[in-house]
Amino acid sequence: MHRAEIGLLIIGSEILLGKRQDRHFARSRDQLAERGYDVAYCLIVPDRWELLLSQLRWAFTTGIPFFSFGGLGATPDDLTRACAAAALERPLHRHPEAEAIIRRRFGAEAEPVRIRMADLPEGAALIPNPINEIPGFAIAGGYFYPGFPQMAEPMSQWVLERYFPAQTALVEGRALLDAVRESDLVLWMEDFCRAHPALEFSSLPSFRDGHSRIELSIRGPAAELESAWPALLQALQARGLKLDILLEPQQP
Repeated sequence: MHRAEIGLLIIGSEILLGKRQDRHFARSRDQLAERGYDVAYCLIVPDRWELLLSQLRWAFTTGIPFFSFGGLGATPDDLTRACAAAALERPLHRHPEAEAIIRRRFGAEAEPVRIRMADLPEGAALIPNPINEIPGFAIAGGYFYPGFPQMAEPMSQWVLERYFPAQTALVEGRALLDAVRESDLVLWMEDFCRAHPALEFSSLPSFRDGHSRIELSIRGPAAELESAWPALLQALQARGLKLDILLEPQQP
């Protein structure tokens, strides 16, 4: 099944150290879902050259577009621009349009520090920033935003509207099985997944009131669930299992 998905890189040692709480994941997940995209992965990476470089190299080679948040400033711990260039084996290049924006925005105060934010990987395109005008950039399927959520949100929305056509949302069905163990259903689960390879299958066990429960879900294109959902319910009912339907698949 073709998946419309985008990866997330959230950059900042302050998150891993507990000095700041991440606000990008939940916001981005909802923003992507509104356009019919899933989160392919989410990595939180510290401001450390070796780790950030290795993760950016990996992200550029997956073939999955990704959004990166943080590390675009001009302080010594802002490594994202240089690491992105190194990951692509390209030089940092003074982007003329970004330079003009920064000089217009700050005048004489652009030098000697703020102007560094115009140094981008060679070949990068700018992402406009409606809050303070300092642009992000896009290159090789990576889209780079500042770490401030109030800036990143309108910038990533602009990118989605410009580069990512809205997709038809996938549909989902969920059922809760009471007093049953996952191990009793694994072989049936495997058979079901083989019979419906276009669907995402999920089994989430829990324990309540002295016995185990399982929340089963299947997700995919509406046409696939049209036959798979009744087949799933019939198979479970044929085993005499007690189930509650939590979510009926609905046409998007």
